[in-house]
Amino acid sequence: MLPFWRAKGVVVTFKVTGGEQGEWAVLQVSGELDLVTSPVLRQRVHDVVAEGHHCLVLDLSEVFFCDSSGVGVLIAARRLIRSCQGRLRLVLPARGAADGSHVNRVLGALGVRRLFDVYGDVDAALGDEGEPLSA
Repeated sequence: MLPFWRAKGVVVTFKVTGGEQGEWAVLQVSGELDLVTSPVLRQRVHDVVAEGHHCLVLDLSEVFFCDSSGVGVLIAARRLIRSCQGRLRLVLPARGAADGSHVNRVLGALGVRRLFDVYGDVDAALGDEGEPLSA
């Protein structure tokens, strides 16, 4: 868990935890995904691929803010995984991180959500029979 201090003394916690479930590496991300924190996620994705995992689920259901640098990390992760002939799946529930999936709205507004296989929960993302949610 990495605490980051914002202006006026506000502390925001950013956390990336991970594990393996079958052939999939799963990274759970929580907090704000922005210019300050996105390098942490970028490094974790690179570490997972360097360990030989080419099937990755990014659970973003607890991310309550995402800016363009966060979106950039997601697009870079997609590019990296595709270069390894792997698979990347995002977990972006319709309602997550208290008031709805901020990341889902940001990706949709930028027109890049269609680039990703999006699932409502980790179990669906890990299943072979589950279809991604429509864009």
